[in-house]
Amino acid sequence: MSITVEEKARVVKEFATKEGDTGSAEVQVAILTSRITTLTEHFKTHKKDNHSRRGLLMLVAKRRKLLDYLRGKDEGRYRDLIARLGIRR
Repeated sequence: MSITVEEKARVVKEFATKEGDTGSAEVQVAILTSRITTLTEHFKTHKKDNHSRRGLLMLVAKRRKLLDYLRGKDEGRYRDLIARLGIRR
């Protein structure tokens, strides 16, 4: 249900603001989005997996908080990130 090491490395490389960047809000949101997508696919076949659903809700809340932080800090970076990830709001 979690993302692979290769997938995480690809996401970090794609969204990093500079070399070796793994902690910026953009990278964190991109990793969370990848995990949320994976869990969403999991729930299409395992509808009654409520323990993992709780984890999904926590991931969505964490992503929302990071996006709100980024929006307050730099609106341009926020808009660019949600456009690149395809997150609607």
